[in-house]
This record gives sequence, C-alpha cells and structure tokens, in this order.
Amino acid sequence: MATPKTTGHTTRHAREVAVVAFAQSDHRRRTDELSEVEMVMPVLHQVLAQTGLKAGEIGFTCSGSSDYLAGRAFSFTMTLDGVGAWPPISESHVEMDGAWALYEAWVKIQTGEADTALVYSYGKSSPGSVRDVLTRQLDPYYVAPLWPDSVALAALQAQALIDSGETDEAALAAIGARSRASASSNPYAQLSGAVAQGDYQVAPLRTGDCPPIGDGAAAVILAAGDVARRLCERPAWITGIDHRIEAHSLGLRDLTDSPSTRIAAEHAGVFEGPVDTAELHAPFSSQEVVLRKALGLDGSVSVNPSGGALAANPVMAAGLIRIGEAAARIHRGESDRAVAHATSGPCLQQNLVAVLEGDRA
Repeated sequence: MATPKTTGHTTRHAREVAVVAFAQSDHRRRTDELSEVEMVMPVLHQVLAQTGLKAGEIGFTCSGSSDYLAGRAFSFTMTLDGVGAWPPISESHVEMDGAWALYEAWVKIQTGEADTALVYSYGKSSPGSVRDVLTRQLDPYYVAPLWPDSVALAALQAQALIDSGETDEAALAAIGARSRASASSNPYAQLSGAVAQGDYQVAPLRTGDCPPIGDGAAAVILAAGDVARRLCERPAWITGIDHRIEAHSLGLRDLTDSPSTRIAAEHAGVFEGPVDTAELHAPFSSQEVVLRKALGLDGSVSVNPSGGALAANPVMAAGLIRIGEAAARIHRGESDRAVAHATSGPCLQQNLVAVLEGDRA
C-alpha cells in the first residue's frame, strides 16, 4: 500500500486508485427516441469492454443524475436495469454530477471495501427548460421565487468580471472559439468548429459564451493498485481529490473569484508540481476566467483540449466527463499530470478538483 500523502491535516490518499477506462455517448441536442436506460446502456458496455470486466466483477457501482430533469422521483433506479442489478450488487447514487459519484466510489475503495468501481452519470435536458429547472438549486425563500435562470446568474458573474477589468467581451468570445475549435478532434462533441457568437442571451453573454443544451451519458471504471495495472496499460492515478462549497447566497460571495476551487486544489495537490492539461467544467466562457485564476493556470497548460462544456454540456455528466477526458489523455500518453474540475450550482458554487498522473517512463 502506498504511503498516504498529506496536505496540512488532509490525507489525500491511502490506497492507489486510478481511472482505468472511460466512455461517453455522442452528445446530441435531442434523444427523443431513447429512454435514459437506452442512452446509458451502450456507454456501460463500452467502458466494461475496455477492461474485460463483467458487471458482476465490479465491487461497487455509483451513479449521478437528477430527478428534476426526469420529472419523477427515484428515476435513477430505472437505469440500474442497464447495469444489471441481479445478482445483487453494492450500489449507491448521488443527486449530483457524476464527478461526486466518482468521489464516493473513490472513498469506498479507500476503505478497502472494494477494489473496483463503476461510476456513471447521465442527463436528458431536452424534454424541458433546463434554465428553469436549475432555479430549484437556489435559496427557496428569497431567490428561487424570483426565477433567475442559470444564464442570467452567469451573466451577473460575467459582468462582475468585466467591471473588475479581468476580461472583456472579446476575450470571452475568444474562449468560446478556442474551445469549439479544440472540439473538432472530439467525435462526441455536440458543437465544434466555427460557431457564431450570436445574439445576447443575457448581456454580456452571447450564444457563443453559453453551453449547448443536450443529452448525454458517461462512465468510468476505477481500480486500486495492482488491479489497475492489470486492467490498463497506463492507469491515470488519482493522486489527489477534494471538493468544497461556497456560501449559498450569491450576495455573500465575490463572483470574480472561487476560493472553494483554490482550497480544493490545495488539498488535492495541484500546486505541488507542473500541470500539462486542465479539463475545466466551465459551462460559460466567463467561468473559465475565474477557474484559471483560482487554479493558477498559465499559457503553458492545455485547457479543455476536448472542447469542454462549451462543446457538450450534458447536465449531471459534464463534470465526470472532465475527469474522464483528462484520464483518457493520460491513457494515450498525451499527458503526464492533469487537473480535472467539476462544478455544480450557480456561479461555481460547488467545486471538485482532482489531480491525475500517469506513470513516468
């Protein structure tokens, strides 16, 4: 067993745990012809095939999704049909992005109760208005009754950044253009190549500054120690992972900064060595500005080479995809030390940061 690494009083890991496989669906504006189970099943089959494992050989299964998107309680139980819950399996679920399901699975492996874990997440935003659905994350007494949607709140953050002199509309447009140009090499992206900046959605954010609305799913397999080495030629070791949260009230926060991301990064060990790749869950171009500052990323770091959430943003899966994309680059030998970030809530309220490393030659 590896010696635990610590940052201050926080133990980052006691067991070696790695992402050994990653799969995702084609991200599309609508999947009316598919149920959630039908959307998830091919992804589960693909990720298991990469390792040669069968569902019954997985020690723990954890999923992330939202009943609010589906419009019915306990909707996640239906997708267990795609996993195969008989014979009985050890299973859990988080009403969060799949990145937090991965965190729960990582903890499960740390306890020694499992050596492998299947993590999957999915979201179908097409049946309703996701901008309205996301208002249910807000303070139910003072904010939610006003129905400020997710784009309007992101626009407040973008305007604060512009007023502080940290960016301008041209710089934001350049972030969107770079992200979708990078997505040209990503066959799963919903948007790629030249995408018009378009009209204002909510000033100062234009269409090109906002994520596409669509459906999609993703899955990863985690494994510990020698099991990971057996299943994957070059595992993506999770050398640090942490998540933190900002105050719920937007009025108590400086929207131009993300202390929770910085603290999570410190405890995950981001600043202990050079990073060559960063997969940031920044659904709006302005949020990349905030995250770059919080994570101390300079021009030498390849940011969102997959295109990021501006190329495909399946709600409840986009954060897990950031971890999967970072891991996949390590698997292919295109990265040695990557940072992956996931967020949930308005204006980067909750943030998870993970460091993934490949074995050196």
